Amino acid sequence: MKRALVTGASGFVGANLALRLLADGHEVHLLLRPEFAPWRIKAFRDQVQLHRADLTDGAAVEALVAKIKPAWIFHLAAYGAYSQQADPGAIMRTNVQGTVNLLEACLKTGFEAFVNAGSSSEYGFKDHAPSEDDFLEPNSRYAVAKASATLYCRHIAQHHDAPVTTLRLYSAYGPYEEPTRLLPTLIVRGLEGELPPLVNPDIARDFVHVADVCEAFILAARSGQKLGAVYNVGTGVQTSLRQVVEIAQRAMHLSAEPQWGSMADRMWDATVWVANNRKIKEELGWKPTVNFEEGFNRMLDWFRSDPAMLSHYASVLK
Repeated sequence: MKRALVTGASGFVGANLALRLLADGHEVHLLLRPEFAPWRIKAFRDQVQLHRADLTDGAAVEALVAKIKPAWIFHLAAYGAYSQQADPGAIMRTNVQGTVNLLEACLKTGFEAFVNAGSSSEYGFKDHAPSEDDFLEPNSRYAVAKASATLYCRHIAQHHDAPVTTLRLYSAYGPYEEPTRLLPTLIVRGLEGELPPLVNPDIARDFVHVADVCEAFILAARSGQKLGAVYNVGTGVQTSLRQVVEIAQRAMHLSAEPQWGSMADRMWDATVWVANNRKIKEELGWKPTVNFEEGFNRMLDWFRSDPAMLSHYASVLK
């Protein structure tokens, strides 16, 4: 059993990781911003210890870390991943200064593992599956900030011989995903017999189920001694939007036909976006276990099993 601290646990991947840590029997502490949204953690709030602090407040973060003294730190707090999170200052403060404050505070207390959540967007647009040592060409302010945080983590790990690892996540999906993202929108609308507006059918993503993402975080924490290592977390298989819609039509028996191009492409859309996951397989023994069609059906079952959650998502999408 480890004492684990999770930042960003009111978010999608963070909430799933907190649940995984609880299921494994760990003592779980959540560091949440003062105005956090509680809906994802309602079901397990009584099983964790909550701490509220703004990561950009270095003194508050240092005091909390000194009080908790976590052995494992999972840093998933972020700002800027969604189109509505567009404030450049907030992007840099949260992703860069927040990471600096947390890591420096943890260095003072000591730890067994610090696992930082990076992003595949750090690579920018590539015509191939980039390996971890590919040149970084961030394609947004958010990507620049995440790349900066990764580089800082790597520097601190190597300079202080500290067990700090970064996982560059590809397109995670599953329970508690942000309501406005593709798959929740597709499922909520699909259960109403409709399809949402759609971009170019050739846009592609490497969809990785959140259960597999959580396993990567646990393995990274257990490995501990990979100082400054960076790992891609993706399946190595990209799925086009056309394939996603076909799977959704089968799963929900939809007769509705997609209206391609009824939504404008976004600045981050690309026809090639896929992970090179050789390194994490070889060094941590991680491998994806859930293919996309199975994962989509699991997500659909999750919505169907929880009418209140489905109602919450539908209300957000109105």
